[in-house]
Amino acid sequence: MLRLFVSLSMAFTLIILPSVLSTAFATVSANELLVNGAEPVVPAKRIIALSPQSVEMLYAIGAGDAIVATTDYADYPEQAKNIPSIGGYYGVQIERVIELNPDLVVVWQSGNKMEDIKQLQDLGFKVVNSDPKTLADVASDLELLGQLTGHEAIANKVAANYRQQLADIKSQNQAKPAVKVFYQLWSTPVMTVAKGSWIQNLIEVCHGENVFYDAASEYPQISIENVLLTGAEVILQSQDEGNVLGINWADWPELPAVKNQHIYQFDADLLHRATPRAILGVNAVCEALDKVRG
Repeated sequence: MLRLFVSLSMAFTLIILPSVLSTAFATVSANELLVNGAEPVVPAKRIIALSPQSVEMLYAIGAGDAIVATTDYADYPEQAKNIPSIGGYYGVQIERVIELNPDLVVVWQSGNKMEDIKQLQDLGFKVVNSDPKTLADVASDLELLGQLTGHEAIANKVAANYRQQLADIKSQNQAKPAVKVFYQLWSTPVMTVAKGSWIQNLIEVCHGENVFYDAASEYPQISIENVLLTGAEVILQSQDEGNVLGINWADWPELPAVKNQHIYQFDADLLHRATPRAILGVNAVCEALDKVRG
């Protein structure tokens, strides 16, 4: 279950951690650095990336070799597994950051501890926040990281390709009949997603109707009885064994998704990480909903 939560980027991975920093923390853009510094941004050569998704994005734009440290579960692409980890959900080893002396620290506002980010700022490190909230934000963050690392050309190309793919998927699916979707985030306790969550973005692109869209929180805890009342036509789950085996849906054949055998599992990293690979996650969800449509 821990890996599931750590893979939920964008304000959704570590649900138990605070997702809003104090007003003392301000995100930084390349333009702000340019204005405040009164000179062009010096491309970062030693980067600490404090989330799996920022590692993926840096590699995607050709800046992966500049990463000197990251956090637990930064495992894509393959070479990322060789990067030293200096933290995780439990916090960051600030003394290691000082030793490594990076010229850029890419933090994750929703997944890193507020006090760690504030301390890094107080120590004088250049800190930038990469925490996409929507699918569109992924492209913007790719461009930002490109500006900060001197890989603008590649970053702009990757971002443009990503935007085009996303636009194509949207246009292909918005005229299709809506499908009532239950997303099983976890089994014990039963958790799902609602408006404002990262997964909601994927469901909407595929013209799915999230049966818990109006829940009071982005990641509500619910009961199986709640699910049965929704008439969900499809159940989407991560492939995590603890999640898939946690509920025997065959015990509730009255639910349309169960009756018609529309229960599908996915690679959690493709659905939960805010990276260019999210396109693969969107495609997988859309394919599942098309099976329901018949």
